Amino acid sequence: MTGEIPFAQPPPPPRRTVGWRWRRSRLRRPTDRLQAWIGLGLLLAALSATVATALLAGRAAHQQLRHTADAQARSRHLTPAVLVQDAPVHPEPGSDEEKETRYPVTVRYAGPGGEQRTGQAEVSPGLPSGARVRIWVDGDGSVADPPMTRAHIHRRVLVRALLASAPVPLAAAAVHRLIDRGVQRRNLAAWEKEWAETAPRWTPSH
Repeated sequence: MTGEIPFAQPPPPPRRTVGWRWRRSRLRRPTDRLQAWIGLGLLLAALSATVATALLAGRAAHQQLRHTADAQARSRHLTPAVLVQDAPVHPEPGSDEEKETRYPVTVRYAGPGGEQRTGQAEVSPGLPSGARVRIWVDGDGSVADPPMTRAHIHRRVLVRALLASAPVPLAAAAVHRLIDRGVQRRNLAAWEKEWAETAPRWTPSH
């Protein structure tokens, strides 16, 4: 009577050193080399697609933002204004951070028809009530942000290019993972089939 066939125990995979799938080895399976070629192809495709996507998105963003900046420069202008309230004092007076900080305060200024208006404008820290400043207003006389500069455009273009191209390598990694799992399942199925054919010759008879 033949004993029960023991469960298949697939051999441990080769030690994962750099480029192990490319090296000659008795343990290397044909599917290992196939995975290496697939991984290399996906890597090159992901790099090319990432660069192309970033360039296209950056170019489109630059054209759009450049058009917006030109429209802002034509429709906005500086006008004198007076602070209605004291501006907050920066917690670190005299620091470099204070020079870059702006606080929103209420200001009074003249509208397009000479009428007095009030609005919220960002001013330097520590300015007292009654201090005179210059603020940006749009064609309707409402307080507006300054027109975008080249530095602003470049930063926004970079952000949009990165956001547009980020999904490409993530998608490539997901595809590679799915392929890797499929190949592993195929390897295990092939091993179990071979073991089912070989194991009976190793199982002692009673």
